[in-house]
Amino acid sequence: MNDSTPVPSLAAWILAIRPKTLPASVAPVVIGTALAFRDGSFALLPALAACLGSLLLQIGVNLANDYFDYERGIDAVDRLGPTRVTQSGLIAPERVKAAMIVTFGLVMLIGLYLISVAGIPILVAGIACIVAALAYSGGPWPLASHGLGDLFVFIFFGLVAVCGTYYVQALDLTVMAGLAAIPAGLLITAILVVNNLRDVHTDGEVGKRTLAVILGVRGSRIEYVILVVLAYAILPVLWLWGSFSLWIFLPFLSIAATWKTARLVLRESGPILNEALAGTARFTLLYSLLFSLGIALSA
Repeated sequence: MNDSTPVPSLAAWILAIRPKTLPASVAPVVIGTALAFRDGSFALLPALAACLGSLLLQIGVNLANDYFDYERGIDAVDRLGPTRVTQSGLIAPERVKAAMIVTFGLVMLIGLYLISVAGIPILVAGIACIVAALAYSGGPWPLASHGLGDLFVFIFFGLVAVCGTYYVQALDLTVMAGLAAIPAGLLITAILVVNNLRDVHTDGEVGKRTLAVILGVRGSRIEYVILVVLAYAILPVLWLWGSFSLWIFLPFLSIAATWKTARLVLRESGPILNEALAGTARFTLLYSLLFSLGIALSA
């Protein structure tokens, strides 16, 4: 790194970590913790560690995406999304790469504590998460460029995050934990769908074959609707099967916010979808908080 390279401002680093995406990392941890509370297994320190680890993993993915997309020449000057700090020159690539490494290093340190609490299963899950995070946009066959980003997000930021949070507290895993992880996975995937829908044309031009590029605009909008509808449709299933009280239907209070954002996704294109992206992240967190409250009140 050249010594003459200007030191990035705090605002540039905040831009790099993409704060609007971070609710996606908190939501599954809250759900997993609510489930542990319901089952009488709540443990404060493992819950806090899981939350911090999830936040750092999301930040690491964001930095890796910024860096690797720049290295692969995917980010064009005419991109419609928020400014990429590497491509725009706000932060030197070497610094973004170093920040990514440090962030994943912190994730591993937190992982060591969680491994001491919950053992080998957390070691395996942690390694899988970091490998998948790097493979999302880096490596010889980036997942995001081959239509697998949506599946990656559903599995790791939905199923693994909720079940992992539950496991480090309960030291066990139940079928209900897996089922309760589904809504978080669906809604967090919907955030990615909006992101990729916004960039569908520019991604296609540079050869980044996201699922949105493969499905097209109409197909991506249908995918978004299916993900959101399923997140609400699973609530009656959980109520019937999981011995939850009627409090489990609290997430229906978020429908107004969901509908407002969904209308943007279904009608608009281009930069205005940045608003829909933030809106989807907000109602995902709102849904998850209401869902978690419903789970806890069913204890």
